[in-house]
Amino acid sequence: MLAYTLLIAAVAAERVAELVVSQRNLAWSRSAGGIEFGAGHYPVMVALHTLLLAGCLVEAAHRPFVPLLGWPMLAVVLAAQALRWWCIATLGRQWNTRVVVVPDAARVTGGPYRFLTHPNYVAVVVEGVALPLVHTAWVTAAVFTVLNAALLRIRIRVEDTALEALT
Repeated sequence: MLAYTLLIAAVAAERVAELVVSQRNLAWSRSAGGIEFGAGHYPVMVALHTLLLAGCLVEAAHRPFVPLLGWPMLAVVLAAQALRWWCIATLGRQWNTRVVVVPDAARVTGGPYRFLTHPNYVAVVVEGVALPLVHTAWVTAAVFTVLNAALLRIRIRVEDTALEALT
């Protein structure tokens, strides 16, 4: 359980790093006249992602580590992190955790965006399943997946509307 707690702490630290990058990029976007879309769902998203990490720890305290499941899921978590940071690097200053459109900015179509419209959300979905399953926290994985699907339905609609403003 100690190793899993350290993994969750590492993911939490990674989220803090994301927020630092996001705040810097958000400040740039706003200074460039960026317009935010769908701010109302943002606190729900923050709460859900925070509860994912807490749920992992609470449930894992009552579950065994199953190597046949845990090790492959750890590899999937690492792949999801790589995809997430590929998205962040590809979007550069345009990436942040909110939906902000900078007038006259070009729509990014390189990197993982060559293949998918919303690759970062693929990383979120995959991580939301795999991270809990590293330590067999299947209830957390299932609950997060259902709630995240509802949230992503809203978020992707908001983001698609915002992206249309670029064209």
